[in-house]
Amino acid sequence: MDQTSASSAQRRLAQHPTVRRMAERERTKPDPVLTASRLRELCLAAGAEDVGFVPIDDPRVAPEYEHARAILPSARTFVAFCVRMNRDNLRSPQRSLANTEFNHADDETNAVSRRITTALQDAGYRAVYPAPGYPMEVDKFPGRIWVIAHKVVAEAAGLGVMGIHRNVIHPKFGNFILLGTIVTDAVVDEPSSPLDFNPCLECKLCVSACPVGAITQDAGFDFQACYTHNYREFMGGFTDWAETIADSDSRADYRERVSTGESFSMWQSLSFKPNYKAGYCMAVCPAGEDVIGAYLDDRKSHLDEVVRPLQNTEEPVYVLSGSAAEEHVTRRFPHKTAKPVTNGFPDEVNALLDQIGPRPRPRVDPE
Repeated sequence: MDQTSASSAQRRLAQHPTVRRMAERERTKPDPVLTASRLRELCLAAGAEDVGFVPIDDPRVAPEYEHARAILPSARTFVAFCVRMNRDNLRSPQRSLANTEFNHADDETNAVSRRITTALQDAGYRAVYPAPGYPMEVDKFPGRIWVIAHKVVAEAAGLGVMGIHRNVIHPKFGNFILLGTIVTDAVVDEPSSPLDFNPCLECKLCVSACPVGAITQDAGFDFQACYTHNYREFMGGFTDWAETIADSDSRADYRERVSTGESFSMWQSLSFKPNYKAGYCMAVCPAGEDVIGAYLDDRKSHLDEVVRPLQNTEEPVYVLSGSAAEEHVTRRFPHKTAKPVTNGFPDEVNALLDQIGPRPRPRVDPE
């Protein structure tokens, strides 16, 4: 564009009604530093149950720095918050009750994220929020598909610490929470501090309840086992199911491979939202000030009313063939049906996962 054309365009812009109105109005700028007390009040008013703030250049969230700047180049602060979930829904052996609560809490977390982001925007700051779970950048798989690692930020912001079951445990609400994160260019005057203790009781109830033995006695974790069963109706399990359809020779062959209940369950997840198959580790966890009272008063009742109904549920448990999970189900829960499937991942992805965390082998009992 030559100088004459540029000048003409500038004059036209200056005469635009919106530009003229803005020129007549005194424009206010946001406070250079946002007080933690004001931001906390804003977040609680938006529906957050608890909140904390971490500069994106804090060493504790170093792995998230580049990802924060990728979605907001001017990013300065992580705002981490949680919403509570209703415990007894999650503890129910009826998975529809648990998944209804998961899904509603997921929607609420998105709504709170959006309200906080809108409030920051209205105050003159830039802000953006990723979903608490899905949708993710799944086209990047097998690379990193999540935008921000909520657990990493939440721990740094003092919202809790991960227990041996890999769920963040809030000191008051326990692990019955969902996490959200907002990235903003606001600078907060008083960043939050992480907890100085771990609320996890190390009671190992999560170990005893997990149908696939994903949480080991020595606090190890079998990602493959957890993902294959609990997330059966998410990405990998859907891929396996679709490939099962493609491999089936006929309707009768498909029905030999997949029961009517399994077909209906997959339809339900596709029609509404993906349903978790377990989440028992979260259900039985007694940690947190709001949660622990009943457990301390009567541990036997907690076992009888919360833990054992989940352990005793007759259900298919999805496992990788020849895995430690298959052996665990067969030995520990003979009333459950171990069903060998694939996790829907290609061989190169499974090889990568084994490098990150080697898949436990079935135990061999001494003769």
